[in-house]
Amino acid sequence: METARGLDAAADPPPASTAGAEARPAADAAPLPVVKLKIERRSAHPWIFQKMVERPSTRLPPGSVVDIHDRAGLWVGRGFYNGHSRISLRVLTTRPEEAVDAAFFRRRLERAVRLRRELLRLEDVSNAFRLVHSEGDELSGLVVDRFGPVLVLEYFAAGMWRQRNLITETLLDLFPGSQCYGFAEEHVQKQESFDCRPPAPPEPTIITEHGLRFRVAPGQGHKTGFFADQRDNRQRLGELSVGKRVLDLCCNSGGFAVHAKARGAAEVIGLDVDEQVLELAKQNGNLNQARIRWVQSDLFPWLRDAVANGQSFDVVVLDPAKQTRDREEVPLALKRYFDMNKLALQVVRDGGLFLTCSCTGLVSEDDFLESLRRAAWQAGRTLQVLQLSGAAPDHPFLAHVREGRYLKAVWCRVGGTAPAS
Repeated sequence: METARGLDAAADPPPASTAGAEARPAADAAPLPVVKLKIERRSAHPWIFQKMVERPSTRLPPGSVVDIHDRAGLWVGRGFYNGHSRISLRVLTTRPEEAVDAAFFRRRLERAVRLRRELLRLEDVSNAFRLVHSEGDELSGLVVDRFGPVLVLEYFAAGMWRQRNLITETLLDLFPGSQCYGFAEEHVQKQESFDCRPPAPPEPTIITEHGLRFRVAPGQGHKTGFFADQRDNRQRLGELSVGKRVLDLCCNSGGFAVHAKARGAAEVIGLDVDEQVLELAKQNGNLNQARIRWVQSDLFPWLRDAVANGQSFDVVVLDPAKQTRDREEVPLALKRYFDMNKLALQVVRDGGLFLTCSCTGLVSEDDFLESLRRAAWQAGRTLQVLQLSGAAPDHPFLAHVREGRYLKAVWCRVGGTAPAS
């Protein structure tokens, strides 16, 4: 597998010695282009949408670093401009004296790494965690996940893509000997107007998490290859599964199922429709000597059969993939959550534990809870909500950027009409 330097050299960036040229390296550099707002700047949110921005008289390449002036001509910030994107401006700093240069990106990346290493002490429990969480680490448009010796960079903004040499070189300085793989999903490239052509993804690697081992395929499947955001929820679920019969719906690579069985569950079934991720789940079960029954099926027919056959479980986990990226499709996403939860609740034993999750950022916690309430009513079940949790702390969000709080995990004790034994 190529290192980050090798990956970038194969694309079309500036030479490595000028990797930060898109940012401003020195105070005496040429003035930045100015982009003017149609409004007064009355928000600290880093996103400024296209309808609020005057189109510059001179064409600027997507992801250019610019100074931002409000309607009155006052300087309000500095960041990335992309006239092709719905998010036309991503504010990186509101300090006039702070240049967006090589030193800027190094400071922000070092700060993100210190949080994980020194405050959260994540290396004590895992060698797989999120290093950079976009707006949560004040690096809008960039996500970096560590999977042992592999660093996976996902780009959500043309500006971050243009800084890829600088970012990867800094990460390799912070994690010597690591390998980097950068990519962007096709819909992001289209929205942001840049062309990312990564080589083949890295070979799978083994990571550790709370004493368990998982085979991870970096840059493949959902997200960056592994759901690090559920780390603490997996551990807690395992602790609550001792001696229990457990059903892990939408199990992906088997994280919840493996934790449950390894911590002492009596029986575990992991179900997913994706044959490829189930093969990875089987390997993860074997790595931890966890005997789990893996089932390839869509959850709807499988659950209907389970209900008809009177099956029930002490612990049920429902953690489906993101249901939409489009705000207009949120009602449809909520309908799907309603349907899934209504069926899943019917196989939870009376007094059993139900953990249901939503990673759809556009679905609010209140709307998800309302959908869950309706599902329980229709299923004839009662829900005693024990806890509302979310992503692990290596996925921080800023108080003024609520979009970063995307994962909702609702822990419930279930009562009602399902069989008690």
